[in-house]
Amino acid sequence: MTKSALPALTSLAEGGNHDSLNPLLTGGSALFILLLLLFLTTRFNRDR
Repeated sequence: MTKSALPALTSLAEGGNHDSLNPLLTGGSALFILLLLLFLTTRFNRDR
């Protein structure tokens, strides 16, 4: 492995935090979407 590729691979392996990906916002929106899908499923899945 060349020495120039090593810093790029190290930064990719560490992952790094992207500023626009807020974990609280991502988790909150995922929870909201799942609760919305649960509500819609139970609303339209009534026995007739």
